[in-house]
Amino acid sequence: YTTSGSGNGRTQFVAGLVDFAGSDSSIKDDQAAQAAVRCANNPAWNLPLVFGPVAVAYNVDGVDNLVLNPDVIAQIFTGKITTWNDPAIAALNEGATLPSTAITPVYRSDSSGTSDNFQRFLAASAPEAWTLNHSSDWAGGVGEGANGSSGVAQAVAATPGAITYVEKGFADQESLGKAAVDFGNGPVELSSETAGKAIDAAKFKGEGNDLVIDIDGLYASDAADTYPLVLATYEIVCSKGYDADTTAAVKSFLLSAANEGQQGLEEAGYVPLPDAFKERLVTAIEAIA
Repeated sequence: YTTSGSGNGRTQFVAGLVDFAGSDSSIKDDQAAQAAVRCANNPAWNLPLVFGPVAVAYNVDGVDNLVLNPDVIAQIFTGKITTWNDPAIAALNEGATLPSTAITPVYRSDSSGTSDNFQRFLAASAPEAWTLNHSSDWAGGVGEGANGSSGVAQAVAATPGAITYVEKGFADQESLGKAAVDFGNGPVELSSETAGKAIDAAKFKGEGNDLVIDIDGLYASDAADTYPLVLATYEIVCSKGYDADTTAAVKSFLLSAANEGQQGLEEAGYVPLPDAFKERLVTAIEAIA
């Protein structure tokens, strides 16, 4: 398994260089059409195998319990809020001593499903403050870019005043602060429990075995004690079109990952599949022909 950004994974799958690809954004539009050709004129399926909560991770000396909301986050990543003692941040952190340190947003410089999902979250939850398009390429235009999830986490750890969006496991590795986010019903800390509640409430877009999640509906949620800023890592596979040996190998791996592969995910910063999700996923895997 070669680690790379989601965009590169999808590109390699379409080109036939890999038998399946991991991506934090589903394959769609022109790429989905190209994938169907690569799959011997059969559709590619998006199978959510792992859920990763996305932390709004920061490095601000002396600030251990930061609270933000989607509107303020959007203003930070568009450059409208530039210092940590800005009144909008202070209003969410009553009693906290916030420094005048400049804010350095750090974003993914490579094509990234995390960027796509984070921008979709901002568009759904703070539409007035975030009016930019979303894609796997970052559209914010301010701050500094870094390559890969580990790259942005390391950049924030090395830069006082920095902030980024990154899966929880990478923020934990660098001992970064993780903001509690007020989605509309009070601040919610990021945990397996609060992220798990969001995943339990997520809906699929369709009824078949292409298991694309209604992520925009999820991101617009303001349910209490729920952390909806999560992303699904999809395994992109051919529904048909592999040779017999490849079909058996792909199904074997995916079934293993959907079952015993879920063990120990919380320690790595991820959320195991809820039972109902797992049942739907296993049905789809077994339908690969």
